[in-house]
Amino acid sequence: MSDEIKHECGIALIRLKKDLTYYQEHYDSSLYGLNKLYLLMEKQHNRGQDGAGVVSLKLDAQPGLPFIFRERSDASNAISLIFDTINKQLLASKFIDDKGLENHDFLHGAPFIGELMLGHLRYTTYSKSGMSFCHPFIRENNRMSKNLVVAGNFNMTNNDELFQKLIELGQHPLNHTDTITVMEKIGHFLDEEVDHLYDEYANKGYSMKDINNLITNDLSVETILKRAAKDFDGGYAMAGLIGHGDAFVLRDPNGIRPAFWYEDDEMVVVTSERPPIKTAFNVDYDKIQAVKPGHALIISKDGTVSQPRILPEKPLKQCTFERIYFSRGTDKDIYRERKELGRLVAPAVLKAIDYDLENTVFSYIPNTAEVSYIGMMEAIGDYQNQYKKDKIKAGNLSDAELNALLSQKPRSEKIAVKDAKLRTFITTDDKRKDLVSHVYDTTYGVVRPGIDSLVIIDDSIVRGTTLKNSILRILDRLGPKKIVIVSSAPQIRFPDCYGIDMSKLSDFIAFKAAIALINDNGDHKLLQDIYLECKTNVENKQAPNYARGIYDQFTDEQISDKIAELLKTESTKAEVKIIYQTVADLHKACPEHAGDWYFTGDFPTPGGNKVANKSFINFYENVDERAY
Repeated sequence: MSDEIKHECGIALIRLKKDLTYYQEHYDSSLYGLNKLYLLMEKQHNRGQDGAGVVSLKLDAQPGLPFIFRERSDASNAISLIFDTINKQLLASKFIDDKGLENHDFLHGAPFIGELMLGHLRYTTYSKSGMSFCHPFIRENNRMSKNLVVAGNFNMTNNDELFQKLIELGQHPLNHTDTITVMEKIGHFLDEEVDHLYDEYANKGYSMKDINNLITNDLSVETILKRAAKDFDGGYAMAGLIGHGDAFVLRDPNGIRPAFWYEDDEMVVVTSERPPIKTAFNVDYDKIQAVKPGHALIISKDGTVSQPRILPEKPLKQCTFERIYFSRGTDKDIYRERKELGRLVAPAVLKAIDYDLENTVFSYIPNTAEVSYIGMMEAIGDYQNQYKKDKIKAGNLSDAELNALLSQKPRSEKIAVKDAKLRTFITTDDKRKDLVSHVYDTTYGVVRPGIDSLVIIDDSIVRGTTLKNSILRILDRLGPKKIVIVSSAPQIRFPDCYGIDMSKLSDFIAFKAAIALINDNGDHKLLQDIYLECKTNVENKQAPNYARGIYDQFTDEQISDKIAELLKTESTKAEVKIIYQTVADLHKACPEHAGDWYFTGDFPTPGGNKVANKSFINFYENVDERAY
């Protein structure tokens, strides 16, 4: 994606089901779990680069010894720093000597060597940055079963409502972030469940010591989550550890945010993507399952796994951006889907170049668009093969003509290369834009000036800023007669509020194009009418997405053409054409993932409509802030 946006977070949870000495005997190290956690986090590094955190929890820790250990960092190399720090603590504890050998006499007191481990990678899409905002968060209590650890990939659209409910429950939340409101909501009902069990067994005459053991066996994580999550509005895959040893991963009922798990007789593991599990444990893809939407994967202290339904069933709206861009393309299904996205957009590309393959060069930006590029080129190759076949069937070709025909193939080149990040420290806008225009460099000599068209495919076009200030400028220097920019995703028209940093309507180039077309038509009353509907119903939970009316009177092609006009500068000599994937073809390529609200405005929760309407209000009132 040439327009970078912050998105998603990553989780990795491991529950070792054997005694720690088992892993030393079978894998030559009691650090087996920690080493696997490190690998799972590194294999999801794409999901969070603003910070990371790790928590390890020991089961049945001796009184007087710590049983929860946490390390976090907001550095760019957070994962490495965290595990370096853990290693230093293990050296200091004498569990590991300076030669890397383990001394199991110190196993029980060694930090971070536990049966439950939770890792998190963070992208800041809403709250503040800094190490203190990095997950996992811990809610501490002297009673073991009231300790709670939470980390997740989520964003709540009704955080104000959740905050108010905590106040009504008698709490005094320390801040307003959705991480805190979610943790305190779960923590409140965890406290109530523990207190209820305590009173029940105390009335039966059990000792306090015995009650702790009974609570550990009888605590219902399912009940706690059902009570806590009933008011959640958002996209989430959140993981939690309870001090005595239960663990859970809760997924939103629309399946917006992903989570996958695998179990064998040695462990249970949960991640945000499938490939890390496949790579770390070398297991078949078919054995890695998705956590069911609206369910919680619950791992009891005794190691048994259940997956009860927590929230009522809702239509599946799994995030299509996971398939287009966010998740690693090494997932076999995602790889196939991205190729299909490229194949499906090829007919529009051929039409845009008037089917003139001889005088067209094809390439892609950035590297993540390579898979859709492969699919597009395969489809174009199929078209050219059919063209050759038809020519041959028509007959009357000389040997020279036949040889020339058979030698034809699409011209595929590496055109643009992203250089190291350039610091835009120059203060004036003109000079800053000039510096930004050099973020990419081009391959010279492969485009014939004034003759060739140039086709570049991208994952998606969000704001168009990088296109206008950098990519189109450097491509135009090559002298093509036409530049065709292809997006393997449809037009992004609406804000996301479920974990992707796309919160402002006014940022989107498709929205700017629609507003420009409305202004061209002089239809200012339309904007005023939409604003009044949004303003009047901003607190109405049942209100539809009124902002959809902005696009209703225009075709996709009209908006794409206006985008091309907006992105083209006075200095651009080439004709510019913008092509987007259609929503219909997106769903053909990704049939299991129907989440398309950022393209269609069809939000899966009431909070999404509220965010869209609030975002339009902000635009109309010229307020530059998030809508959630």
